[in-house]
Amino acid sequence: MKAVEGIPRDLRWRSRRGMRELDMLLSRWLEQRWPEATSELRTAYPLLLDCEDDDLWDWLLGRSDPESPALQALVRDIRGVNGRAEPD
Repeated sequence: MKAVEGIPRDLRWRSRRGMRELDMLLSRWLEQRWPEATSELRTAYPLLLDCEDDDLWDWLLGRSDPESPALQALVRDIRGVNGRAEPD
């Protein structure tokens, strides 16, 4: 993973989930968006990492959405960075 200034080490580590596809989605967002992310997105990211991998996978693929509005906004942003369309 390319080093990016200003990304906390613990978030880099926690973004590695053990599921390669999920690791790629989260790491891409962290590298591309963290430096310019709003405080709301930065606050929501550790909360997202507390969620189960199965839920994360479904949310990031657009199969379902988290209940929390803060997590919904973050998931939409992660989908956008990764070229995933919003669900119908």
